[in-house]
Parts: sequence; structure tokens; C-alpha cells
Amino acid sequence: MSDMILAIGTRKGLFLARSRDGGPFEVGEVKFSTIAVHAVAFDTRRSPARLLAAIEYGHFGPSVMWSDDLGGTWGEAERPPVAFPEDTGTTLERVWQLQVSPTEPDVVYAGAEPGALFRSEDGGRTYSLVRGLWDHPHRAQWQPGGGGLCMHTVLPHPSDPKSIAIAVSTGGFYRSSDGGQSWEAANRGIRAPFMPEGQQYPEFGQCVHKVARHPSRPERLFLQHHWGVYRSDDHGASWTSIGDSLPSDFGFPIVVHPERPDTVYVIPLHGDMDRTPVGHRYRVYRSDDAGGSWRPLSAGLPDEPTYSSILRDAMCAEGSSVFFGTRDGQVYASRDDGETWTTVARHLPDVLTVRAVTL
Repeated sequence: MSDMILAIGTRKGLFLARSRDGGPFEVGEVKFSTIAVHAVAFDTRRSPARLLAAIEYGHFGPSVMWSDDLGGTWGEAERPPVAFPEDTGTTLERVWQLQVSPTEPDVVYAGAEPGALFRSEDGGRTYSLVRGLWDHPHRAQWQPGGGGLCMHTVLPHPSDPKSIAIAVSTGGFYRSSDGGQSWEAANRGIRAPFMPEGQQYPEFGQCVHKVARHPSRPERLFLQHHWGVYRSDDHGASWTSIGDSLPSDFGFPIVVHPERPDTVYVIPLHGDMDRTPVGHRYRVYRSDDAGGSWRPLSAGLPDEPTYSSILRDAMCAEGSSVFFGTRDGQVYASRDDGETWTTVARHLPDVLTVRAVTL
């Protein structure tokens, strides 16, 4: 017997949905009611598995909580778990991303705003600023995008603990080969059409929305840009556009199939001035040839017009299951790689993040 747990972080609380042996999902009672949950992560290196949640108390600010009983009880560090050192003169605005290291026990990374990476070595209880990135000469020149100066993607290498990559809006994609001590921009081939003519391929400053890495082929990356969808086969040393056959190359999430490195999913929106699904219908586009071609998948999704959107972390995949949540509080699931869809939840608050795990 196996259970699949789907964590749904929303603008007003965390919802956990459970499916037993492939059955329908049952959504439990809200956790952190009225509190925004911007990021969640499952740490299955532990027994029992640990659930981490980045929350925003509002007046009291952001924090990271943990639970070792799937949300029954929660712990929080005595001091703020993610905080900038006093000498930086900076205040934490939000934790956008939580990512468990696949190679280092007890190591968890947190991507934060304004544009910073933190590292935990105690299972996600407390975090320290990664100085190598904070002190990078580019950082002072990063400019916030529409959603802020958010570090939304953290990609520890699946086998090399010294290799880690991040993406920040609107700094771009960066990578380190020495455990975060030094970093290099890796944006060659990514076009920034909003820049002046002749300056549209800058070293950094790209508005990257999300990056995904395949666990068994770590040199392959897929990237959703503010304008464009890209693939890299050399860990970000160069990027190739793969969005030409999509109805729009603007969107937020990009998700790679956990088992098939050539399969990737996106949800195109009309554009930056009209952030609604193309044709005002939810359509998940899947490529099975690493972006060479794309096919729309919508069986079971609503056929009536919709004017909501899907945020960068509101889509995930677990085995052959794919999930996404919307800004109008709907959550959808596919158990057959996106071919058909069912509804997990309706009328939730604004969905910010979804993450799934099989236990």
C-alpha cells in the first residue's frame, strides 16, 4: 500500500490532500488558516518524512515551520530561522523556495527575497546566508521584477554536493561548482526582448520565471522565461529556444517528468499584459521530445472560459502524476502524464505552490 500526499500552499493556509493506493484525493482541514504559505518541501530522507513550510505571518513577517507527522504538529526555531546578518543592512521579505539537498543529509536550501540563498544544516530548522552569492558583484545590480526580487528556483545537483544552481527574478540563472563559494552567470542564448536593440542577450538581468532539472540527466535544464521557453543540455552553459511551436511562450511554471528526461510540461498564458490562459481555457502543453514539439492536454479540464492564471510553483509532477493549482483556488490532477484530468479541490484561496510525494 502507498499513499500520495499533495501539499497545497495558498494565500490563506496550507491544505494537505491524501490519495490511498491510487484512489481519489481527500483534502484535509486547513493548516495555518489565514496565513500565506509560499513554499513547501517534503524531506523523505527522514523517517518519518518531514514537511517544511515557508509561511508569512503578515505583521510578524516570514518564517519556516516543520512537521514530522504530516502537519499534525509543527515546530519553529526559537529565533527567526531565516534572517539576514546585521552587517548586510537587509531585512527578509519572503521565503520563496525550499529545496532539500539530495546528497547531503540534513541540508535544506531556502531561496529568499530580496535575492538571496540560505542553507540549513539541521534539517530545515535554521538557516545561514550563502555569502558567496550575496557578495557576487552582479547582485547589487539585480532589479526586482513584478513579483519582487525573488529567488524562486534552487537546484542542488542530484549527485554532486558541490554543484548547485539558482534562478532569481530578474537576475537570471547562476551556477556554482564549489558548494556556493563562487558563482557565475549562465544565461548565454536567453533573449531579453524588453532590452534595447543590440543589448538583448545580456550576461545577466533576464527575467527568468522558473527552471527545472531532470534528476537522472542533471546537465539537462528547462527554463520558462518572461518571454521564451528554453532548454540547456550543458548545465546552463548555453540555452536553445524550444518555444516556437507553442501558442505563447509566456508563462510561469515549467515541470520535467520525473522519469522521462525528454518530457516537459508548461501552461502558456497570453502574455505579460494579459496573464490568462491561452484561449481562456486551461491547457497543459507537453513535449515528449525535449521541446521539439508540443501537444495540448485538456481532457477533463473545464471547458468554460477562465481568466485565472497559474503561478511558477503551482505545478509539480510525481511519477506519472501531474498537478497544478490556479489563482482562483482550483486544483487539478492527472494520473496518466497529463492525458486526462480530475479535480482535487475547488474554491480554495489563491494557490501559490503545490508539491507531491509518495510515502
